[in-house]
Amino acid sequence: MRWQSALAVFFLFWVAAAFILLPFGVKTDEEVGAAKVAGQADSAPHRFEIRRHLLRSTVLAVAAFGLYYLNYVNGWLTVEMLDFYHRG
Repeated sequence: MRWQSALAVFFLFWVAAAFILLPFGVKTDEEVGAAKVAGQADSAPHRFEIRRHLLRSTVLAVAAFGLYYLNYVNGWLTVEMLDFYHRG
């Protein structure tokens, strides 16, 4: 695999991880006990910590990409193994 392809796949894993982890670890104003701003949604986070979120996303993306790359190199799971309909 060329490094450009690996970077593109890692970026896809990172974006997916960022969206998957978005609802975790967030507290609303009601949970914290702070006053809400007029017009604020009940589900709005009290304080969104972007650095912590980016770090968690990066850790998850590195782990997922590591498994993907190990599978790519070692061939643990191939397309032929996923042929559930025996077409060919």
